[in-house]
Amino acid sequence: MEDCYAATQWVAAHAATINGDATRIAVGGDSAGGNLATVVALMARDRGGPTFVYQLLIYPTTDYYLPGTRSLVENAEGYFLTRDGIIWFWNHYVQRGADAKHPYASPLRAPDLSGLPPALVQTVEFDPLRDEGEQYVARLREAGVPVAHTRYNQTIHAFVLLAGVIDQAKTAIAECAAGLRAAFGK
Repeated sequence: MEDCYAATQWVAAHAATINGDATRIAVGGDSAGGNLATVVALMARDRGGPTFVYQLLIYPTTDYYLPGTRSLVENAEGYFLTRDGIIWFWNHYVQRGADAKHPYASPLRAPDLSGLPPALVQTVEFDPLRDEGEQYVARLREAGVPVAHTRYNQTIHAFVLLAGVIDQAKTAIAECAAGLRAAFGK
């Protein structure tokens, strides 16, 4: 997470040299990348920048797997991402159990989500991460953060990678592009 934040700071500071615009920066990712995007947004808010115009979060990991959500139990096996896989990833992500509960690892546990940039959050029906993503949407709304949310039913985690064969993935990617265009003012 610190590396992601440092890279984001570099992009903001050097936007002109890479033909970018420091006033139009978004942060985004899917799954664990969605976790890192949410964390970078929190860090930027807490540490005074850079400023983001948008968060693009595709089935983000927003909380530690314990105690676990209903979707984590219902979709524990058989839908590509498994509960055991999630545990394996967490064990490689944090060093100690207490670290997993820190908002910079589990942004859903942040006491305050106000002041974050507008967001698009996409979740999917058959995904162990579905409920925590949707809980994050609710928390953003409670904090007054503008957020759009779409749940893509009848599909699985990582479905956007299958846009060549799944029509809903094409729709999700188009939704992401439209959200980014609007956020960037184009």
